[in-house]
Amino acid sequence: MTRTTQAGEQETVDDQGTAGPAAPARHRGRRWLLLLLALVTVLAVGGAVWLQGDGDEGVPIAEGGPATIAPTTATATPPTPLPPSPEPTTPPAFDRTQLSITDPASSWVVVNKARPLSPIDWAPADLVPIGNGYQLRAEAAQAMDAMISAAAAQGLDLGVQSAYRPYEYQVGLFSAQVSRFGEERAEVQVARPGYSEHQTGLAADVGGGGCDIESCFATTAEGQWVAAHAAEFGWLVRYPEGRQDVTGFKYEPWHVRYVGVPLATEMQRTGVPTMEEFFGLPAAPGYPG
Repeated sequence: MTRTTQAGEQETVDDQGTAGPAAPARHRGRRWLLLLLALVTVLAVGGAVWLQGDGDEGVPIAEGGPATIAPTTATATPPTPLPPSPEPTTPPAFDRTQLSITDPASSWVVVNKARPLSPIDWAPADLVPIGNGYQLRAEAAQAMDAMISAAAAQGLDLGVQSAYRPYEYQVGLFSAQVSRFGEERAEVQVARPGYSEHQTGLAADVGGGGCDIESCFATTAEGQWVAAHAAEFGWLVRYPEGRQDVTGFKYEPWHVRYVGVPLATEMQRTGVPTMEEFFGLPAAPGYPG
């Protein structure tokens, strides 16, 4: 039951006669207590989450206070150093003195109108047949066989039309040319005995494509192949076009001379077309005297 106090307020009296605050006031007190407990719970949970940290699961929290998390510092891995670049290597200079240009037995011997063979009737001792009654020195013969075989593999009909000529043969050949054309013209076309590359056993005349020992050989597929590939087998086109004032002979695209692959390829690489120019020898446009 309720009663009115002296101050005019109402209070509730329970069945045992104990007075207390009115029911509405008591209910409000309980609500505030519940709100306070809820707020404390929210703050406690939020604090725990803050201490744990976002995304840092498993980081222990020290007892008695929040954990101090050391900042993580990314350590950069130094780049692997590149190996040092190799020093550029310069190929050794071609040795132009490794073989004699005077010894008639040397594959580099230079024979022209100013440089006869010595002795003048010299003959090679290692001649071998290359077919059709012709001969060359053994090394030159092997290189000729290789060149003819390579040309045949390209469908070309390359063949030897002349090769080694002994001193005595050259005597008769030169005399016949002088009788037919006169000495001046003969000396442009045929070498004097002892001054001919054919006498070395290292020179040959080649033909094919319907043109043998004529200027037209240069226009054939065989002639063009020889000009481009002879050096691969150690051969030179010995009397190139435009060098008559150096070699003493007109352009002969069919006349090839064996000097070996090293010299032939070096002359081709450097673009020096004659042996006289490559070895720094005087030009030999004519016979002395």
